[in-house]
Amino acid sequence: MFSISSLLLFIGAAILLIVVPGPDLIFAITQGISNGKKAGVYTALGLSFGNIIHTLAAALGLSIIFQTSAIVFNGFKIAGALYLFYIAYKSIKHRKEPISTDSKVEANHKGLLMRGFMMNILNPKVAIFFLTFLPQFVNTKYGLVPLQMIILGVIFIILTAIIFSTLAYFAGTFGQAIIKRPRFSEYTNIAASIIFIALAVKLLLTKQP
Repeated sequence: MFSISSLLLFIGAAILLIVVPGPDLIFAITQGISNGKKAGVYTALGLSFGNIIHTLAAALGLSIIFQTSAIVFNGFKIAGALYLFYIAYKSIKHRKEPISTDSKVEANHKGLLMRGFMMNILNPKVAIFFLTFLPQFVNTKYGLVPLQMIILGVIFIILTAIIFSTLAYFAGTFGQAIIKRPRFSEYTNIAASIIFIALAVKLLLTKQP
């Protein structure tokens, strides 16, 4: 279905795109620094799992709605921005709370996974990205175009999960290393809220392609 060269080209391009700092990667790293390495990993996995929805939407042609319908595009954009504002508010509200311990993170892993998942699927730019990126590596001669896009999407999701989780883990390790510094937790939560607000504003200013 795929030649070795085209598959390697896709993997190389995907890795380059994944490591370029974007809202999802920044979100995962911020969670790692402010809430610990396990929180960063769970958030990274949630962000990666969100791409399952975008892969299926692209394969079924649903993502084209984001390009053709301003109402749908703006609706998701506003919802995503509001969600980021909400997370920023939570970071400010709980800014003086210490960084979560691993046991607390384990107990709240579903919440962290869902936070990353929601952050990803509420970004219409991700849906459009999958719609425009995956078809470039599809070979129509072999037919089953939706299946090819799903396979490519799964590869992209696996790469995203590995890279995001690794970077978030090391970011969390850095946070844990300086956790004992006075007011560190408060400063990191304030910084995280500022980043979330900036991401929300950036999302609101995004124009429909």
